[in-house]
Amino acid sequence: MKGLVLRGSRNIFTVRSDGGDPSALSALGGVEFECRIKGKVLKGVDGYYNPLAPGDQVRFEVDPLHSQKGLILGLEERTRILTRFNRKGQAPQILAANVDLVCCVTTTSAPPFRPRFLDRAILQADIAGIPVVVLCNKSDLLETDPDTEVRLRDYERIGYQVLRVSACTGEGIDTLRSLMANRFSVLLGQSGVGKSSLVNALIPGIHSKVGLLNEKYDRGNHTTTMSVALELPGCENRTFIIDTPGLRHLVPDGIQGDDLILYLRDFAPLAGTCAYGLSCSHQSEPGCKILEAVAAGEIHEDRYESFLRIQDELRG
Repeated sequence: MKGLVLRGSRNIFTVRSDGGDPSALSALGGVEFECRIKGKVLKGVDGYYNPLAPGDQVRFEVDPLHSQKGLILGLEERTRILTRFNRKGQAPQILAANVDLVCCVTTTSAPPFRPRFLDRAILQADIAGIPVVVLCNKSDLLETDPDTEVRLRDYERIGYQVLRVSACTGEGIDTLRSLMANRFSVLLGQSGVGKSSLVNALIPGIHSKVGLLNEKYDRGNHTTTMSVALELPGCENRTFIIDTPGLRHLVPDGIQGDDLILYLRDFAPLAGTCAYGLSCSHQSEPGCKILEAVAAGEIHEDRYESFLRIQDELRG
């Protein structure tokens, strides 16, 4: 049988059956099974911190002694995977597989707007070649923070789609639902930005747990403890939202420090044009086109600061 991985923890995975062949097994379509990897080793997942993630398509067999349990036999070929570098395991960690859209969730306040994290989330989607949209949740508070609106407009200038939404008032929710239709979409963001609230707004009755802000640090507490795929009803084709745990920090995966400039849309056109060519560190050299662009306002100062920090982290 074939199935979709909905979630997993400690090598126990919830797999939804696709129904298998159109004979007797078709009655099992849509049934969820608690599965383990047969033999505890799965081919094709070497080098990753976790073997499977929500969105993965697998082959499995039902346990003859337990009708709701099974063994995962193999992994179907993946298309695009969203990863991050896991410092604890010193290996790439798969957040979601076979992704069609990454929704980078941020907020204007409560918790505060954090463009450094947003730059990293967008970068990781671009590295994977996955379309990305910036979701500014709690947009009903946007008028109180004009600086955030300036930054959002800068992302639009660079070429990213920005959608202002509010899980509280419902603003932009219908537009977001249409954007996600017939796709596998990932909600990626820090704790407290309202990912679970957006899920509740998109899928009425799902009752995802919503956390309160930590008043001392003005940041969110973890309520989603593992990535989970949730089906969005009312669409012609299979549509899933993959809700990920809030991340405190995101270390980009899949590139080296020297290649970073090639993955930033506002930096890439200037790659190799500096007086020192590709050897330029873009920090103090005369004739640096990146520094000139920052001085001219063509690259936002915050974006430049993100570039330096990420480059230093990747090289370190």
